[in-house]
Amino acid sequence: MSIRVLLADDQALLRGTFRLLIDSCADMEVVGEAANGQEAVELARVHRPDIVLMDIRMPGTDGLAATAEICDDPKLAGTRVLVLTMFETEEYVAKALRVGASGFLGKYVTTDTLLAGIRTIASGEALLSPGATRALITRFLTAPAPGPLLATPDRLDELTPRERQVTALAAEGRSNDEIAEQLFLSVLTVRTHIQRALTKLGARDRAQLVVIAYQTGLVRPSPPGA
Repeated sequence: MSIRVLLADDQALLRGTFRLLIDSCADMEVVGEAANGQEAVELARVHRPDIVLMDIRMPGTDGLAATAEICDDPKLAGTRVLVLTMFETEEYVAKALRVGASGFLGKYVTTDTLLAGIRTIASGEALLSPGATRALITRFLTAPAPGPLLATPDRLDELTPRERQVTALAAEGRSNDEIAEQLFLSVLTVRTHIQRALTKLGARDRAQLVVIAYQTGLVRPSPPGA
């Protein structure tokens, strides 16, 4: 089955470019285009895409508000949001992750990186661009923010010691391969632990798992300059 993508960007030229690029791939197809956040939400409910490629700055309802609405809708549990923007700032990265985005890329990325990013998000992994470094994420994810926590600290009690260990390493930005090497496990075993942690903590994907790890105190932010 192909990856179904919804485009949300207020620039028609960019949407057209992205459509040509994505539709040229045998494993992807564009199912709709939105010029603002409200249209993105409405079209997401109609088409139920696998991925919404979401711009942040759009007229009316912006991309962050639209992302929050999509990620809060139980009927769109299978839809993931990849934020693509010119404004790759610390604040935007943290806000995008807090409201449920599964990935964040700057619009300057190459076409190969963009397509790989869509496939990464569709597979259930989280994606952060090189500019969204772990130091920035840890600094802002732990800052006070309105709204409820994704999970309370007591939920960590549901994890086994190994699941907590794997979750903590994932939150530090380690890949499955790196975690497997460090813990002397197979990559398949690491994936199993990640999936079980996702289920127990009620996280929709790896990005939310990272947010939960910091919000619950499983992982602490690195001190400045570390």
